[in-house]
Amino acid sequence: MMLSYEAIQTFLYQEARALDEQRWADWLAFYAADVEFFMPSWDDDSKLTNDPTNEVSLIYYPSRQGLEDRVFRIETDRSSATTPDTRTGHAITNLEVLSQDETRCELHFNWVTHSFRYNVVDVYFGSSDYTLDTSGAKPLIKRKYIVLKNDYIHHMLDIYHI
Repeated sequence: MMLSYEAIQTFLYQEARALDEQRWADWLAFYAADVEFFMPSWDDDSKLTNDPTNEVSLIYYPSRQGLEDRVFRIETDRSSATTPDTRTGHAITNLEVLSQDETRCELHFNWVTHSFRYNVVDVYFGSSDYTLDTSGAKPLIKRKYIVLKNDYIHHMLDIYHI
């Protein structure tokens, strides 16, 4: 299916809202079973790592199973990064549709996340590239590539910060 620009925006806003409202099952439903979720680290100030199996990554899951395991830890208080609870607010800007056909959509956007924990507001910002599988009844994220631009952070980073 071909998606309108507005439908793509709505998809992204709904995914971000699911994170902000900690509706984890709803958030996981945005992802294909074989999604690659990759946030590389900075090798130096101008170069990102690009091989998640041989270089350091900030977050890497080769499938939705990794995301499901992460959500399980968050929901069962087995995540030290999540205790105490963190409140987040995501904002998405500069959405570009890079390419699209009947089964696939490539997009890029910038994001900012405000996070409140330990009486401190932290701000994370970066950009994301998504590949959406649009062959089914609803779009699913097949690839999520995240660049965190402020990689000097005070707390542990988790899936809801990005």
